[in-house]
Amino acid sequence: MLRPDTQKYKLLEMIGISGEFPADQLPRLFDTPAYTEKLITELKADKLIRLHYKDRLRGYRLKKQAKELLLSHNPLRFQCYLTGNSETNAVRSEPQRRLRLYQKAQTYVTLSHTDTPFFADEKPSLFCENFPKEQMNLQDIPCFYSSREIKELGDETTKIRNSRSIGILMAPHCVYCIYNTGSSLMKWEYQAEVRLNAFLQHYLMIRLYNGQPDIRAIVFGNDMNMAFQLLKSTGGKQRGLFMLDSSFPNFYFLPSNAEGELLLKLLMNPKLTARLNQLLLSDLEVCQGDTRFEYDAVTPDGVPTLLAYDFDMQRINRFNTGLNVFGMSGNLICFDFQVSVLEKYMDSKTQFSSIDLAKFRKEFLHEP
Repeated sequence: MLRPDTQKYKLLEMIGISGEFPADQLPRLFDTPAYTEKLITELKADKLIRLHYKDRLRGYRLKKQAKELLLSHNPLRFQCYLTGNSETNAVRSEPQRRLRLYQKAQTYVTLSHTDTPFFADEKPSLFCENFPKEQMNLQDIPCFYSSREIKELGDETTKIRNSRSIGILMAPHCVYCIYNTGSSLMKWEYQAEVRLNAFLQHYLMIRLYNGQPDIRAIVFGNDMNMAFQLLKSTGGKQRGLFMLDSSFPNFYFLPSNAEGELLLKLLMNPKLTARLNQLLLSDLEVCQGDTRFEYDAVTPDGVPTLLAYDFDMQRINRFNTGLNVFGMSGNLICFDFQVSVLEKYMDSKTQFSSIDLAKFRKEFLHEP
């Protein structure tokens, strides 16, 4: 019998809530290839998991014995994932459906590395029909609720069923709608996302936040190259793919890797980002009422400067447009791993003040 505090059990949990766990995400869970191979081999030998390879997609699924094991250990956590005809219990064979599961798995790995609760038994049941108003408070967050959990409200969520969001991440200062576009542009329906925004503002205002909550969006992608595609996208021929629009005031792009995990930690901690912003702008001059376009400060020689390390695509796009309209050069402050994408995207003459990621981890976050 596996103990819940083992690495094997941890992997079974991740497969259980994902339905099918992509093989290429295993290195994000375990330190070495040798250990990963040993663990997978043993779980296969114990008849707990199996490899499913089809349409060039390689992932791991639970076998019946593993499902029964998880349900017996923690029925509250796995009841909605491993029973009935749910997409995680009866996994469909279509590539797009499997890719959707893979993208959710990617997101769960990122959340686990930022210590963000996402299991049902680790947070209040905010989206249950009989959840008492005002029972939840800001001390219960950050936490993540999947789209499946939100839609348990039933008819109240009918209008948001076409949303591409995989869930929401609740932070002390705002709510992030979470998307994962993977390695290609995701489908996008503007009105569906506007309805999601409106629904969350109404539902959460009377249950947690004082006044209307600030609803923003985070888009995960496989790597920073995906950010360039998102920034340049016009929605495709039928306008059915993602493009920047007004459904959310902020669209942050985060790669599904260690760099993205760091950015997520910053986005969830407004006090930390305020301290970082103060440090980054300490040698610059505050804007003197210039409202022609949006930026954060100017260099001593008058060059508009934007803080772009959080990779808010809305602000980056507006900054680029403003520089072009007024024929100005600009300065972007970003992390070193973001520079190459921004160099390709910015049209005007732009200089970059890059933050060394390794030094940032050591000197600002005091990581070993």
